[in-house]
Amino acid sequence: MYSIAFIFKPGNYDEEFYTLDKQIEQFAESLPGFLGKERWQSPDGKMINSTYYWEDQEAIKTFSSHPKHIEAKRQYTKWYDGYHIVVSKVERSYGDGALSHITSNI
Repeated sequence: MYSIAFIFKPGNYDEEFYTLDKQIEQFAESLPGFLGKERWQSPDGKMINSTYYWEDQEAIKTFSSHPKHIEAKRQYTKWYDGYHIVVSKVERSYGDGALSHITSNI
């Protein structure tokens, strides 16, 4: 299992952003190998972390090479004031069992 954390500072969104964002999200969710997502926002609301979970690198490659995703990446400066991506291999996950999580089954 892999996680891709997309950490970003939101800028100004327009209709094109919302359209692309919805198309990209739908594509991700339709892919075999997509396991789920979660989103976190900093307390001051200035930073957002959208983390996507994937079964394998093949699924990640399929997602990242989608034409709409490539189009959005080319135009990111229109909508974001900065971003950072962290790709991680999830080796284990644990807790007390009181919270369900995407990684609970590894």
